[in-house]
Amino acid sequence: MTGDETSVQEDQSDAATRRARGEFVRGVSGFRQSVGDPEFPAEPGRYHLFVALNCPWCHRVTLARAILGLQETLTMDVVFPNRTGDDDPAGPNLWEFNPDRIATLTGTTLPDCTTETGTGHGHRLAKEIYRAEGSDEQSVPILYDKTSGRIVNNESAEILRILNANAAALGSALSEGERPDLYPEDPALRDDIDDLNNLIYTAINNGAYKAGFSSDQAIYAAAFEAYFEALNKLEDRLSDGRPFLTGSSFTEADLRLFPTLFRHDPVYYVRMKLNGARILDYPHLWRWLCRVHALPGVAESGSLIHCRQGYFGRSWNGVVPLGPFVPMRYPDAYGHPDLADERVIPR
Repeated sequence: MTGDETSVQEDQSDAATRRARGEFVRGVSGFRQSVGDPEFPAEPGRYHLFVALNCPWCHRVTLARAILGLQETLTMDVVFPNRTGDDDPAGPNLWEFNPDRIATLTGTTLPDCTTETGTGHGHRLAKEIYRAEGSDEQSVPILYDKTSGRIVNNESAEILRILNANAAALGSALSEGERPDLYPEDPALRDDIDDLNNLIYTAINNGAYKAGFSSDQAIYAAAFEAYFEALNKLEDRLSDGRPFLTGSSFTEADLRLFPTLFRHDPVYYVRMKLNGARILDYPHLWRWLCRVHALPGVAESGSLIHCRQGYFGRSWNGVVPLGPFVPMRYPDAYGHPDLADERVIPR
């Protein structure tokens, strides 16, 4: 696979054998068309997203929607963060649109969960959206064309590029001067973004899952080491005072890093067994994290309530940890870049 491909999807070679020995291997998304193709013209109000707010791959897409000013013209439905159980008539492990479902974390329904409104059929399960096209897939996010009743794309990395390239035509509320370009045309900058994407996807985004969902100690250890080695590289990159990973402008590389680091201290540190250090222990990464969280629309694009419920609510006993609350509860902590200490993480 080329470097650009490895930042989008995982190498599938010998996947069955790798899974059998305890390695987490992410599957490949099957819908790879684009807005701007002849059958999918770029029009305001035509497209719809189906997402889970606990899912980091979906978080990429909700971030792009907000940062590009598409909240009013790109409609969205949100599934419950835990999938169906063994007692569900359709079977277990399915994404469900169910705003009336009670969360174990809160003892009540969750904000932001919706019914399914994009297809006009009121489906209960994301699986049913795929079945209408003869597909066995059941993942989110989904970029959906409400006019033709078809799935456009379900690969988050490609949806980012689709939204960025078509933001104005899709009805962005932001002017060209206000709206960031997540993947600028400058070749050197694109090369830098592509290199960062490869590191971030392989070692951090997917690496967190390699660590947390592996059942082999050696595979877990390798993913753990690669994850923190990558954090060290990014900490060094930000140590020159640049506000964002490529310099002065927020780009796709920043957007793709944010969902994992947003989850690290309150969720992944425990759930993914990534307890080598907190992001709070990396002063430059912490300040970067707070800086991105403060951008317009970013805080509203994710939910740690959904994350905690989604990751821990599907564990063996369904009990969701209530912390951390030192030095401050999350996500409130992301409003305080000064919380970062200056000590150096052992390399």
